[in-house]
Amino acid sequence: MPDVITVRVQTDSDSFQDVVVTIERPTYHKPFLGGFKNQITGVEFHNAGSQTMPKKRPDKGIQLFCRETQTVFEKNKAQQTRNTTSTQMTKIGLYVSNMTDKLISPGKYITAEEYHKHRLEAVIVLQKYFRRWHAINVVQNLREEKRLRLAWEAQEELRRKKEKEERLRREHERRLNPKTKDDFELLYNALELWRQEETERIDRTLTGAERKAAFCGLLEQEAQLIASIGRHKLNADEENQHKAILHFLAKCAQPKRWKAYDGKITEMDTQYTLRARELLEIYRSISMNDVPKDERIDVLLTLRRTVKEHECKLTQEIVELIDREVDLMSRQVKECNLEGLRKRICTLFLQYIKTPKFNPEVARILKVPPDPLKLYKNVNFCHSCENYLPSSEFPVPANSHTIGRCRLCCKLDNEARRRGAFLKYKLILENLRKFEADYQDDAKIVFLIQHQDLQYMIENIWGSQSALSACSDLYDLVMVRWDKQREWSPWNTILLTKDEADAHLKLCNLEKAYEAAFIHRIKRKHIRAKNYFAQIPSMASFLHRSDNQANAN
Repeated sequence: MPDVITVRVQTDSDSFQDVVVTIERPTYHKPFLGGFKNQITGVEFHNAGSQTMPKKRPDKGIQLFCRETQTVFEKNKAQQTRNTTSTQMTKIGLYVSNMTDKLISPGKYITAEEYHKHRLEAVIVLQKYFRRWHAINVVQNLREEKRLRLAWEAQEELRRKKEKEERLRREHERRLNPKTKDDFELLYNALELWRQEETERIDRTLTGAERKAAFCGLLEQEAQLIASIGRHKLNADEENQHKAILHFLAKCAQPKRWKAYDGKITEMDTQYTLRARELLEIYRSISMNDVPKDERIDVLLTLRRTVKEHECKLTQEIVELIDREVDLMSRQVKECNLEGLRKRICTLFLQYIKTPKFNPEVARILKVPPDPLKLYKNVNFCHSCENYLPSSEFPVPANSHTIGRCRLCCKLDNEARRRGAFLKYKLILENLRKFEADYQDDAKIVFLIQHQDLQYMIENIWGSQSALSACSDLYDLVMVRWDKQREWSPWNTILLTKDEADAHLKLCNLEKAYEAAFIHRIKRKHIRAKNYFAQIPSMASFLHRSDNQANAN
């Protein structure tokens, strides 16, 4: 339809007028108010329509949003049940039995208020029983948790008690049968403690000539005890030397091992490992005591055939000693008179085994380098024993500016004067290095610290006690990181018991876990450690790096 049309309107009986009509196009979608559609032609017929534009809402100056609602469409439809039923009443000509009928009488009328009140009372009863059941479960769970906690605490207490008893038993055993350097340190430390106690007792109870006589007797007892310790030390050194030799030879005789792609370990014996194993068995046989005469002669003949494979001055001397021992045994010489000869045979045969020409496998284990020029590198002079020793034989603390004395001289000086026991500090340092190795964050400071530095920190900065519980048992104390996100250092550490350390490392926020006064006290200890180790040149670079890391965090 065009926008403008002309309509002829009859104004009179015989007159007409043309009127121009402008068609207004609707600017909105006409609502559907009902109708139908011709299925053949497709023409739609609407029941109603309107050309009136809807009333516009006044503009309030605020942007409004419409919200569509979803309405449920309902419809009613009559349904007929499939099962038809009927009722029959008694009437004239028909009798219906009423034996199974029930008489129903109306009860008391209940109002809505009474109904809801009854429901509320029933709900309260249900809540009461539920809360009782819930409270019983909570109490039972708390009781079970308490029982488990008490059982765990008792078990932990028993475990700590057993560990302490076992440690004391081991210390007692180590003092009775000392074998290692740490054992003799404990023994000398116990001797020094006994001497101090006796000195205090004499000063407290005696005076004059009696006091001098008591001191002379004490000095004589101390000398006897030192001599007894020295005899034990000689026996222990001989036994340890024999064990070290057997361990060295067993290491030479081990087969080659490597790990395959499937995780299995493959072992392979070479001609050199077989040779080393043969020499090990011979050495173990000739070093045994209380061997019957026939077996001893067989072992000596086997040794003679073995060393005769190579002709040199050493093998000739071994053969001569073997022949001498066989001759003396045939003359019924007592075994106690053959001990020196047998020790000499063992010593020469050990020298034979350590020669790479006769035992090629020993070349990769010997500490002496093949090139003699390498011996002149990393060698230092000890001013105490006046010997030139490798740098590995000198204990260098972090605060040391010179090389100082070797380990043997330091040990002798400790045994003669202070007689201190460093086993506890060595154990703490060993545990600390093990913890830091598990972090795998390239920690370096902990491996520069020696047990002397750790002893200074524990005794002078931390007071030899836990920062939390004041526990003074050094066997139960460990050093861990104060802030576990940063590398361990003397200014980022805390001394705690093992249980406290496990709980401390699980904390995420130290400011929320500890009080401000405790944190301030720990910071003061860190400042003291930082001032002490800042004087050490090797620690200065780590100090600056830790400060930069703390500022970055």
